Amino acid sequence: MSNSSSITQFLLLAFTDTRELQLLHFWLFLGIYLAALLGNGLIITTIACDQHLHTPMYFFLLNLSLLDLGCISTILPKAMANSLWHTKAISYSGCAAQLFFLIFLITAEYSLLTIMSYDRYVAICKRLHYGTLLGSRACVHMAAAAWGTGFLHSLLHTANTFSLPFCHGNTVRQFFCEVPQILKLSCSHSYLRAARFLVLSLLVAFGCFVFIVVSYVQIFRAVLRIPSEQGRHKAFSTCLPHLVVVSLFLSTAVFACLKPPSISSPLLDLMVSVLYSVVPPAVNPLIYSMRNQELKGVLWKLFEYSLFQQ
Repeated sequence: MSNSSSITQFLLLAFTDTRELQLLHFWLFLGIYLAALLGNGLIITTIACDQHLHTPMYFFLLNLSLLDLGCISTILPKAMANSLWHTKAISYSGCAAQLFFLIFLITAEYSLLTIMSYDRYVAICKRLHYGTLLGSRACVHMAAAAWGTGFLHSLLHTANTFSLPFCHGNTVRQFFCEVPQILKLSCSHSYLRAARFLVLSLLVAFGCFVFIVVSYVQIFRAVLRIPSEQGRHKAFSTCLPHLVVVSLFLSTAVFACLKPPSISSPLLDLMVSVLYSVVPPAVNPLIYSMRNQELKGVLWKLFEYSLFQQ
């Protein structure tokens, strides 16, 4: 039995103990990480450099790419280092920092996705008031609110989690520091106190989910009233990337939280955690660029310009 005062490090769960497979995981994670850096970096550079993309939709997309970069950079470098150096350890302060930044970035991203659903709602259902409702100052305030909400929520969550006494060792059954796994190490009476805070967070998240659903119900009703098929297709194509990103984000996170204990296993928990923490930041740039002709056009122009300069 140990408590938090005697814990100086935590032990993370490895994907495998076989050295060859650890190296394989390192190269796999490195490829995913580089793809996420490249994809999100290109979107950030493209939006920042092209004046035609300085619109609310692309401003929020730039923020989303920044959050995706931060999220995957919080998790993968440590996981790659552990696989490469054949270790499982993470320091107490390192675990607290990883937990803080992960909650901060995921909460901010979810808040931003909620705001982006409002952006699509106004663009389609309130087109005449789009410039008024989503002016530059309003967009900055909304983005700041998303980042601020993530910071405050993460600060409270991290302080609440690491103020608990740990009575069940220091082995975290996950490849990164995750709230439910950290709470399993705390004493039973303290776990209940932290769990109540977790339930409150889930209720707020559910409220955002209801807002997104209501927004898209209104969007679909407005799109179906558009007389021309071309107009309906154009309106729907502007919403499809956001809808796919939200679905991917929520489906993996909900499955990770609500999967039945009967099918739970260390390997399955690892795979599910990869789906909700690693896959979305890597594929979000692909989802947005595939359906967005304007973004693809600017990316191609930048590519041609770089070739011409050489």
